Amino acid sequence: MDPINVIRSQTVVMPSSNIDTDQIIPARFLTTTTREGLGAALFADWRYDAEGRPRADFVLNRAEARGCTVLVAGRNIGCGSSREHAPWALLDYGILAVISTEFADIFRNNSLKNGLLPIIVDVDTHAWLLTNPGVELHVDVAASQLTLPDGRVVEYPIDAFARYCLTQGIDQLGYLLQQADAIAQFEETRSWTP
Repeated sequence: MDPINVIRSQTVVMPSSNIDTDQIIPARFLTTTTREGLGAALFADWRYDAEGRPRADFVLNRAEARGCTVLVAGRNIGCGSSREHAPWALLDYGILAVISTEFADIFRNNSLKNGLLPIIVDVDTHAWLLTNPGVELHVDVAASQLTLPDGRVVEYPIDAFARYCLTQGIDQLGYLLQQADAIAQFEETRSWTP
């Protein structure tokens, strides 16, 4: 994982609510255990027609969406199955953060563990973001703050451990491996009797 400290990006807006993981990455693309290439299948049933041609009216196929790393989604994104491929597909496509008022718990946890930042905002901020696509945002991960174009700062919840892992570019296993010397020292000094 790459460390995420600051994200500066225009937004791409997908106002649909209850976007489930099968819409994010349809089940037929879950045959891989690697992350590479999943971005091409992101929202496949919405992005492409029956012949595999990009739909001109889908938001990610529009020119203004190119290069955007922040997705603003409707309420309750990531519901449905617990597939880890959903955050993998978003990341492989180039999305670093998703903003909504609500995330499915499993999707939110999978996102944090894989380097995708789920940002929960209040209803008013969310409504403003939905009606103003393409605005430039500044996301400070260490401060847990989102800065809007007018300078307004919005704080978002994220637990300290997840924030640490994101800013360091490590997952839970990476964190444990960083503690290897301390663990070995503890094991050497610990007295244990059967």
